[in-house]
Amino acid sequence: MMDNKRVIIAVVLCLLVTVGWNYLADYMGWLPKPTEQHQTEAVAPKTESMQAVAQEADTPAFPVFQPTEGRNITVATPLYTAVLHSQGGVIKSFMLNGYKQTIAKDSPAVDMVGEAAANLGAMGLMLDGKRTWMDGQWSFAGQEDMHLEGSESGLLVFTGEMDGIRLVREMHFFADTYVIKEKIRIANVGENPRSVRLDLTLGASHMGAAESRYNPTKVAWFSDSEGLDSEASADDLEKGIAKTLPLFWAGVESNYFLAAVAPESKDVAFKAKLQHGVYRIAIEKDAIGLAPGAEVEVGTNYYYGPKVAKVLDNAPNMLGASIDFGMFTILAKPLLGAINFFHTYVGNYGVAIIILTILIKLVFWPLSHKSYKSMEQMKKLQPMMQKIREKYADDRERQNQEVMALYKTYKVNPAGGCLPMVVQIPVFFGLYQALLNSIELRHASFITHLPFTDMIWLADLSAADPYYITPIVMGLTMLLQQRMTPSTGDPVQKKMMMFMPLVFTFMFLNFPAGLVVYWLVNNVLSIAQQWFMLRKA
Repeated sequence: MMDNKRVIIAVVLCLLVTVGWNYLADYMGWLPKPTEQHQTEAVAPKTESMQAVAQEADTPAFPVFQPTEGRNITVATPLYTAVLHSQGGVIKSFMLNGYKQTIAKDSPAVDMVGEAAANLGAMGLMLDGKRTWMDGQWSFAGQEDMHLEGSESGLLVFTGEMDGIRLVREMHFFADTYVIKEKIRIANVGENPRSVRLDLTLGASHMGAAESRYNPTKVAWFSDSEGLDSEASADDLEKGIAKTLPLFWAGVESNYFLAAVAPESKDVAFKAKLQHGVYRIAIEKDAIGLAPGAEVEVGTNYYYGPKVAKVLDNAPNMLGASIDFGMFTILAKPLLGAINFFHTYVGNYGVAIIILTILIKLVFWPLSHKSYKSMEQMKKLQPMMQKIREKYADDRERQNQEVMALYKTYKVNPAGGCLPMVVQIPVFFGLYQALLNSIELRHASFITHLPFTDMIWLADLSAADPYYITPIVMGLTMLLQQRMTPSTGDPVQKKMMMFMPLVFTFMFLNFPAGLVVYWLVNNVLSIAQQWFMLRKA
């Protein structure tokens, strides 16, 4: 009797060890993975069952899938703190450690996802149009709280099943970059061949003030055929856009931040839509053929972070192209480089802009000198021009002929006084693009408080002057400059030129403060130069 009891106890213990070991090994990921078969085309149906194929190939069948309870997973690095959910590997938040939403001391960090987008399964996978994070079952293996430093990297693995298809998401995070690399293994665990469609999704809420004219949130993409393109119209995005093109990346961006998905394969379709205030992106990989027991791997990269040139230039899939200065790139980049260079020495971007303005003025000094000489010559011709107008008051064509002959006789260029302004316009627009699209100037202060007060003033050179002081002063300097400029004698031209300061003041009211500072200092220097020339004359 005692021997029988011992046999029974031994059998029970063996069963407990065997079952417990298999459960523990499956939970910890110690069981061997199925052999990988990378294929992108449909595979002919197999007549054997999956188990028979596994035995003939001497490879194990897929381990039994055991879903786990959903929970939040945190990844913390010096650059960001990300929160994902184990139910589908969707991203809940992505907080940038070095960037605040506003200049207020208690301002929260910039969240690249946003609550509205988090509720719609940002960065989730869709299989045949179904939301895997909602309709599938998932398990998770890895650290729930991952902290990375230096050049460390970490791996999170999310495994899910839906409609006979197993998805394994392997996400690699890095301490020194905003890039997330992912490998997605898609396996057919059923007994029939399948052809499935996989969508890599991305979602983001507004990345700035929804009504901002100078910093809109928009959908952007970069392809072989179209280069960089974007859509900012809410009406068009609410209708939705769809393209099939060799895509490098697609995402949601503002002037300063970018959330993008960059698939390793460019043979994809791209869709975007604005829904409930959320910008949604889907990169579609269609017709993925899977025989029973077969597996396909899809690779992609995600980027959630600031549009810093050095960082994006090292990111995959030409993400650096997202920093765009338009047709004035050839001027904007060196101007921005000069501002950053001066900032390393003076530590204040406002002072750096002033130094750059002085440098530009010195470069244009010879041209300005010729301009003032031309205006002085025009001033001397005014009495003769007035006589011509009076003599041929009823013959406009003859009047113009005589005036042109006068210019030719005295070798005066009537456009000479305008030339410096014309030449400086491209520089102005280049600097405008540099200041508007440079994250270095976002929240960069010049004069934080209005002198002798505690009122916040030029604390953010990328934003407008809150009290309109600098644009008004700039308009007054333009008016003074106009009064110092020799008149051409043409009444219509006089009125037009005197009206220009008012037009410029109105335009500059909502311009970035850094740009207004540049134009204001440029005007003051022009007045000083003009006064010097007049005194010398």
